[in-house]
Amino acid sequence: MSNGVVANGGPAPTHTASQRYLSTRGSDSGLSFEDVVLKGLASDGGLYIPEEIPAAPEWESWKDLSFVDLAFNVLSLYISPSEIPADDLKDIICRSYSTFRSDQVTPLIPLQDNLYLLELFHGPTFAFKDVALQFLGNLFEYFLVRRNEGKTGRDRYHLTVVGATSGDTGSAAIYGLRGKKDVSVFMLHPKGRVSPIQELQMTTVLDANVHNLAVTGNFDNCQDIVKALFADPDINSTHKLGAVNSINWARILAQTVYYFHSYFSLARQHPGAFQIGDKVRFAVPSGNFGDILAGYFAHRMGLPVDRLVIATNENDILDRFWKTGRYEKQSAYGSAAEGGLEADGVKAHEDGVKETLSPAMDILVSSNFERLLWFLAYEFASSAGMDDEWNKKQASQEVARWLSHLKNKGGFGPVYKDVLEAARRSFESERVSDQETLDAIRAMYKDVGYVLDPHTAVGVEAAKRSAARSAGDGVPGVPIISLSTAHPAKFAGAVTLALQDEDGFEFDSKVLPPEFVGLDRKEKRVRDVANDWMAVRDLVKDEVEEELKGQR
Repeated sequence: MSNGVVANGGPAPTHTASQRYLSTRGSDSGLSFEDVVLKGLASDGGLYIPEEIPAAPEWESWKDLSFVDLAFNVLSLYISPSEIPADDLKDIICRSYSTFRSDQVTPLIPLQDNLYLLELFHGPTFAFKDVALQFLGNLFEYFLVRRNEGKTGRDRYHLTVVGATSGDTGSAAIYGLRGKKDVSVFMLHPKGRVSPIQELQMTTVLDANVHNLAVTGNFDNCQDIVKALFADPDINSTHKLGAVNSINWARILAQTVYYFHSYFSLARQHPGAFQIGDKVRFAVPSGNFGDILAGYFAHRMGLPVDRLVIATNENDILDRFWKTGRYEKQSAYGSAAEGGLEADGVKAHEDGVKETLSPAMDILVSSNFERLLWFLAYEFASSAGMDDEWNKKQASQEVARWLSHLKNKGGFGPVYKDVLEAARRSFESERVSDQETLDAIRAMYKDVGYVLDPHTAVGVEAAKRSAARSAGDGVPGVPIISLSTAHPAKFAGAVTLALQDEDGFEFDSKVLPPEFVGLDRKEKRVRDVANDWMAVRDLVKDEVEEELKGQR
């Protein structure tokens, strides 16, 4: 393997256990950070995790650091300096967050009482995914520059990034990768089924290495095409495919930073009432489970988290797991699956996902939940008193079995009582309906004049319920930070539906940022493609070939 890391548990003197990576399903181990970033998905279909979550014994000393310096301290625990020297890592981080509109990168805003909002939408595409994808784009570039030093023509390592998007991932990935040397990015979106703003953010990027493909079909058709390409021996024999969605470990890692940053921001805002060491809760709008999983890593590293509150919409597979121990799809079809707003990019799922006012969370199965399952299974295996290798093997086998049942039977569980109890120690969950989402947007606007996007509204409603429950349990006053995942202008339909009857509300003056004005008049570049993975494969090959010719 690269960078001195030996597969299958061999010695790696330059890497700590938290800087070596394994697959949740057991076939890959001892991989370097570079390996897992460029591969994205493990060869057995599992997701990469560090062999050990590192403790951060001096985390309290980070309290006065800037976001960039804090990111360096957190990321260094997971990335060996033998792979990325300290000065290089600092430079990657600085460049990644120089594109943000706030000098705090992720500012913390007091809302009301003990409720705070962590604004994660100050990056170039106004969505939380920028925090990770700006970093991932610069990582790709760094690794490729190093691998291609002294190489020319066909000898150069060329990464072909292929992704599917229902809106925000596509634009954030494109802005993170645009203009990067030795990278081609192909982003598939369902034609006519993303919001106008999301489509314009993607299709008005004219860099030669960016390719927008509008697929005749729905989001799941796009995702199936991407999966088929990653599984296809033909294109994998000629092209090095890369992943940018949240299966890529670097995305989870980058998001871990803002949990620490928001905690320290809270301490700075209330130097007397909130002390370093006091506990805090986080409420996170959850679809694919990646954003809240980053909070779990921060907690395991030492951050004093009282609870991580999983906030789901009506696609509530995660909420049902925490309530019952069963992880089941429970698909909805026909009128039961309808809803959402076309203006905000409802995806017309045919696999039984309910369309809601918070479409980025309309997910039937949460991919990153597999990572948490591994740690829960590992903790359970450890109670048997065997050695660590046995524990890891047992955890991987358990996860592989659960995921096989999910694929073949539509679900698994109930899990062992000890596994569910371990999950409940760190997490609790809430389900928020569309009507409750609208009510939350309206109430916050009336109370404090703040406009929430529908996904953030789901998180805020869950946060309020968690705070009330905490007070009822005799633990009043625990601050709760709700993560705001998108700018409200990206989901104009739901915001307007909630606030159109409010005195003084006018969308363009209250919500619309200047960066969105005139997007519809810019030049666009997009190609329509059929719902045919082989046709997409041929197009990808042709476009990469043209790019390579242009670089000679």
